[in-house]
Amino acid sequence: MFHYEVRGNVAVMTIDRPEARNAIDTPTSEGLIDAAAAIDADPTIVVGVITGTTEGPVPMFSAGADLKELRERRFGGDKNDRSHRLADLLQSERTTPWIAAVDGPALAGGCELVLWCDLVVASTRSSFGIPEVKRCLVAGAGGVFRLARKIPLNVAMECALTGDPITAERAHAVGLVNELVAPGEALPRALELAARIAANAPLAVATSRRVALDTLGVPDAQAFEQSMDAVRFLIGSEDYKEGLDAFVEKRPPVWKGR
Repeated sequence: MFHYEVRGNVAVMTIDRPEARNAIDTPTSEGLIDAAAAIDADPTIVVGVITGTTEGPVPMFSAGADLKELRERRFGGDKNDRSHRLADLLQSERTTPWIAAVDGPALAGGCELVLWCDLVVASTRSSFGIPEVKRCLVAGAGGVFRLARKIPLNVAMECALTGDPITAERAHAVGLVNELVAPGEALPRALELAARIAANAPLAVATSRRVALDTLGVPDAQAFEQSMDAVRFLIGSEDYKEGLDAFVEKRPPVWKGR
């Protein structure tokens, strides 16, 4: 299914279904949802990392939703049931930043899971695609619109209309991937990136993420207003004083998250 561990102030979730190309079935989706909610509610965790096991014959981040399960539900039960819990996760609100550590293809819902994350570290054996059109589907759990927000529109349109994946190298070139690494290095490098984030004030990290997302496409005046609201919020925190004290005293800050 999947497993979850905490390393200091970084949480790591690993999809672990190598026999099914790390496809996400309902139990895995529910586990991911519960773990993500627990991580978001835990003030000691600053960053989350999600990856897929590379065990098995073909290393894979995730092939997306388990289509065998979806077919059984669609044609074996309620014919109006087109839901899948993976979509619930990908629509959920959160404050914790997430890094996708991708060491193999991320396709369909697997790619949508990557797009749900804030940062991406990928190995050169990775690829990214939303092949839903090949099965008379739409990447409805964020794939189409999030891809168009994160990479040039023409490249996103190519992915959405052909269903063909793009290589990790191309994904890095168009800005989807933050760091491109050798096979086997995605998770270690993602953890290094997580540590760089987690060294900062947790409130400032979460607030900066929120401002960046909330001000996409808004006029500058509104963006400045939201930015200054964030500044005023942080100035009232204990960690703001700690940041200044640590600077003056020439020591590492000890963040409390409040």
